[in-house]
Amino acid sequence: MVDITFGPPPGPRPDLNNPTEAYIHQTRRKRLYGFILLLFFVALMASGFHTAQDRNAGDFLSGLHQLGDFPAEVLSEAWTNRANLPALLLHYLPSLLETLNIAGAATLLGGLLGGFLALGSTRHLARFPTLTPLFRRTADIMRAIPEIVIALMLIFILGGGPIPAVLAIAFHTAGALGKLFSESAENADLKPLEGLASTGASWGQQIWLGIFPQVAPNWLGYALLRFEINVRASAILGFVGSGGIGYDLKLAMQWGGGKYDQVVAIFALLFFAIMAIDQLSSMARNRLVKGH
Repeated sequence: MVDITFGPPPGPRPDLNNPTEAYIHQTRRKRLYGFILLLFFVALMASGFHTAQDRNAGDFLSGLHQLGDFPAEVLSEAWTNRANLPALLLHYLPSLLETLNIAGAATLLGGLLGGFLALGSTRHLARFPTLTPLFRRTADIMRAIPEIVIALMLIFILGGGPIPAVLAIAFHTAGALGKLFSESAENADLKPLEGLASTGASWGQQIWLGIFPQVAPNWLGYALLRFEINVRASAILGFVGSGGIGYDLKLAMQWGGGKYDQVVAIFALLFFAIMAIDQLSSMARNRLVKGH
């Protein structure tokens, strides 16, 4: 006898050969699984918050009303000293340019290495398909290690300065872009490759003429997005002695009151830089996709 204790309730079953009933049945099943997954994540977040609350040095909930005190103090002092802001913006502009140079060099190096990893990780494009798992795991490892960990290791070896920041960010960028580039390449149309192969084109010619024109807009968009992320990362690495505007921000915040106008000026420069990069990304992508 079949045990139906945990089976479906008795009654008529949906006719899965009927497209309408099959669709309704599939939709209900997806909703059930989605609801179960939502409950799981809610329970996970609740338990995680409870654990963090227990281990917190203070009491998060009782101090929640003070969340805006520090930003209010910073903005109040900056408004009082607002006459100094234009001069401060000019003063920190060279540091911003250094940060942009770090992010740009790291993005370029990481993008080139990421493209190499992507071509080796894409099944139908890899020159040596047996090495595809090796390329993928390499990208996973590079993506998994945070930039600050790599930077601290390189600062211990090479000393402070922009070089450790460039190498650390480039290492992580290569893993991230390798994954994104590979996913984009996997969706490319293979018919141009077949046509080029029939004319005797080499593997490099097939990739350059058949794949790059298709993936270039997406690859450029991903690279510019990563450049925007790397500007933030290079600013953060300045806190550990990698130079750039992040180091100036660290000093200004360490001094505390009396230097908050400098903090606001630095944040303003970072905001305008990221906004400009975003506009550049949109313009370059539209030019590649639409031709204008």
